[in-house]
Amino acid sequence: VFLRPETAQGMFVNFENVRSTARRKLPFGIAQQGRSFRNEITTRAFVFRTLEFEQMEMEYFCKPDESEQWYRHWVAERYNWYVRYGIRPENLRLRQHDPDELAHYSRMCHDIEYNFPMGWGELEGIAHRGDYDLTAHMKATGKNLQYFDPTDNTTYTPHVIEPAAGTDRTVLTFMIDAYHEEEVKGEKRVVLKFHPALAPIKVAVLPLLKKRPE
Repeated sequence: VFLRPETAQGMFVNFENVRSTARRKLPFGIAQQGRSFRNEITTRAFVFRTLEFEQMEMEYFCKPDESEQWYRHWVAERYNWYVRYGIRPENLRLRQHDPDELAHYSRMCHDIEYNFPMGWGELEGIAHRGDYDLTAHMKATGKNLQYFDPTDNTTYTPHVIEPAAGTDRTVLTFMIDAYHEEEVKGEKRVVLKFHPALAPIKVAVLPLLKKRPE
């Protein structure tokens, strides 16, 4: 039995359908969230490494000569997304892959890493996949997935920038950085200080005084 290790390939297969039905011009992205499976299960890292997990991925299709520019854009945008919603910058870092650790399809790749209680670990990867996937699908199926650009009357195979994040790891990360312990009038209490956009409870009505009938 083969279980998919990523959600990406469905978006490449549907690239032409999305482009034509949505009437999109390049650059544009296709994003989805779904189940992925890898032989990574451990018993010591909670939801950080599991056999089955939820993954969020986007394939951002662009002109080949603009791909490095878009790659830099998405590396910065994805890093800033975590900070924007409450992750402390001191717990985040960007790490560029060395040439010998790049995946076979990747031209460049950065990992966004988070300082988990068990140490630094990958939170999200942003990869420059070049035209590898669309070219591979065209070779395998004979279907033309090239893009005709009406602005300059050129035809080319789009390059792809791929941010890929683990939903479970992301939720864990936001919970870790939201966790606070504080002392009020000699009593310790736990507070989850979520960003308002993530907070499951928006408004609470609480008594001003505790154990004071008067």
